[in-house]
Amino acid sequence: MATPTRPSIRTGRGAVSNPEGRFETTRSEIVDDGWGTIDEPLPPLMTTVQPEPARSIITRNQSPDICFDQSINPYRGCEHGCIYCYARPSHGYLNLSPGLDFETKLFYKADAAQLLERELAAPTYKCSPITIGANTDPYQPIEREYRVTRSIIEVLARYRHPFSIITKSAMIERDVDLLAPMAQDGLVHALLSVTTLSDDLKRTLEPRTASPKARLRAIRTLSTAGIPVGVMVAPVIPVLTDFELERILEAAAEAGASSAGYVLLRLPYEIKDLFREWLEQNEPLKAKHVMSRLQAMRNGRDNDPRWGSRQTGEGEYAELLARRFEKARVRFGLNRKPSFTHNLSLFTVPAIGPKQFSLL
Repeated sequence: MATPTRPSIRTGRGAVSNPEGRFETTRSEIVDDGWGTIDEPLPPLMTTVQPEPARSIITRNQSPDICFDQSINPYRGCEHGCIYCYARPSHGYLNLSPGLDFETKLFYKADAAQLLERELAAPTYKCSPITIGANTDPYQPIEREYRVTRSIIEVLARYRHPFSIITKSAMIERDVDLLAPMAQDGLVHALLSVTTLSDDLKRTLEPRTASPKARLRAIRTLSTAGIPVGVMVAPVIPVLTDFELERILEAAAEAGASSAGYVLLRLPYEIKDLFREWLEQNEPLKAKHVMSRLQAMRNGRDNDPRWGSRQTGEGEYAELLARRFEKARVRFGLNRKPSFTHNLSLFTVPAIGPKQFSLL
């Protein structure tokens, strides 16, 4: 007897299913009750947003292959719905699925600005560049209403604290009024992530992100305003997007990007199963080729978590990809300027609470 199935295509969503997280103690399965309900259309999948109580806002990082040691994530979960997002497994800590739950059950840090000001004022705090958006996108659609990212930037601007921001959204253009003055003092650097120039592929791969044209426009807007901006070709997906590498770098350079980087597709934890589902649903003729090529760069596995190799892969094809990237980076002038260096000298410590007088 065939296993019961339900239609699972969700327009505007990345994940095909909603599997239990790896920390769940129970599992569910589809059962045909004999009344035909299994064949009924799925109900609309609505997005819910809740405040998340937080005791701190700055996250510390010690990974040796990441170029920052402090980050802030204004939101948990991401409505962009990128099927490859390495942040998906984090929803398991909330007893939620890394699949559709990650895209539809969102949390925002309502008191982020107050927490940040308090942490910057701590006697033990040492000024170091902060990266905004290292996990989930700080400019996902709900930012229009909740403006948590905006509030964080306002605090950083007030105390002249250096930071970087990475996003797939053109909404970053909204905050040029804050970013441009900070850029004049070497306090901010922006990165726009461009995965593909194909609108058709983007619609299923990254369903609720800005279009490729909008991201390139955002690069131009930031560059014109004097804000140092780079492009991240991330992730590079073998067979699906790797052939676009040079074209993306060329388009970004023409738009005003001054630097570039890339990251090979990573499939940790539940993401490997979600990505395979997505491939079978959206790219069935390429599915086996994609995974075969990826495994060739991941030591024969779907994922290689080792520091260093996890970002770029290993093997002949990974080396070819690295050479292609470097040649294109030079060809399109994305290496002309030295690496951006944040100015740490302008930071002023917030004065919070009553002044502590000396006992001497």
